[in-house]
Amino acid sequence: MNIDEAQERTTYELIGGATGLRELVDRFYDLMELEPEFAGIRAMHPTPLDSSRDKLYWFLSGWMGGPDMYIERYGHPRLRARHLPYPIASDERDQWLRCMAWAMQDVKVEPALQERLMQSFSQTADWMRNRAG
Repeated sequence: MNIDEAQERTTYELIGGATGLRELVDRFYDLMELEPEFAGIRAMHPTPLDSSRDKLYWFLSGWMGGPDMYIERYGHPRLRARHLPYPIASDERDQWLRCMAWAMQDVKVEPALQERLMQSFSQTADWMRNRAG
């Protein structure tokens, strides 16, 4: 595939469509549940994690250029407003980013795509902070 073809493909297609994205989201939440270093962000989520898994999957689908499943169900994501009830400081931001980076490595997202996604995730995660620290 040449550069022009790669630029025409959506992130959703590059991640592997519905199957690849679901695999990534499931691995992200599996790690959150299994690894002690993610206990801080795990505590912010309900048990079981099924609704959280679906919401992130639906959101990322549209965000990556695939079907807008989150917007169809809930309207505009209003990410910061929806996360205001949860205390998010630098530690929580960093846990989320480490968990997502680990998940992308585990499901073998192509390294250049991992880097691009982590840049976007980092900007968004930093903007989500609502507590000092």
